[in-house]
Amino acid sequence: MIAITGATGQLGRLVIEALVKKIPAGQLIAAVRSPEKAADLARQGVQVRAADYNKPETLVAAFAGVEKLLLISGSEVGQREAQHRAVIDAAKTAGVKFIAYTSLLHADKSPLGLGIEHRATEALLQASGVPFALLRNGWYSENYAASIAPALAHHAFIGAADRGRIASASRQDYAEAAAEVMLRDDQAGKVYELAGDDHYTLAQFTAEIAAQSGEKVDYINLPQAEFADALKNAGLPEGLADMLADSDAGAAQGGLFDDSHTLSKLIGRATTPYQDVIRAAMKK
Repeated sequence: MIAITGATGQLGRLVIEALVKKIPAGQLIAAVRSPEKAADLARQGVQVRAADYNKPETLVAAFAGVEKLLLISGSEVGQREAQHRAVIDAAKTAGVKFIAYTSLLHADKSPLGLGIEHRATEALLQASGVPFALLRNGWYSENYAASIAPALAHHAFIGAADRGRIASASRQDYAEAAAEVMLRDDQAGKVYELAGDDHYTLAQFTAEIAAQSGEKVDYINLPQAEFADALKNAGLPEGLADMLADSDAGAAQGGLFDDSHTLSKLIGRATTPYQDVIRAAMKK
């Protein structure tokens, strides 16, 4: 039995889609906060179990009979260390034999503020005694593609990554990597630094938006604080705005770059070009 936490999230759903192509749906458990949101997974034959990171009492039951667990990192920055601790403790209690965790690219030395909770979780896994593997995911290309509409509206793509090179990949690429690790044996102790085959600066990303749209769009690099303020003024929650600005600043220091091609080797194909992600986003 393989359980996937956060299974109704954007990454979790794609991981399950990849897994059901290779193993019977009945061998999969979707561990989710809101089971009603997983009705479509249940119809496919996936077992759906309530598992709320903030309600530890739900977790041991959710992991009963589970051999392998994919811990997809929570989305609530600032609460994740405690949430992940609850998951890891429950997995150990339930007798889970292997955990794979979606960490951050080069988490051990990342300049991104996001690395703090990921490093803490990696330490919790190490201390747990449960065999584990680390899927250190780089940036999703979709993170930047989400800004295409406002960039076209204002003829400007703003950021704080300066000339930092970003080796992003699509969410689908990372999902297939996670599925591959869950299906393989002898993964305990593996650390995968996962990033896209190609890389770009935000100026190049912006130029691609302009080329595909036929519109004039310029990249405007801002100091981190100004970028955060701009995001807040655009309506983003303060915590999210600060995190995105910090991540761009980390990218300027090389925090989102890796050229090992570990991801493409793991999934057995080239990663999705960022140009393709832009093209898909512009069709929506």
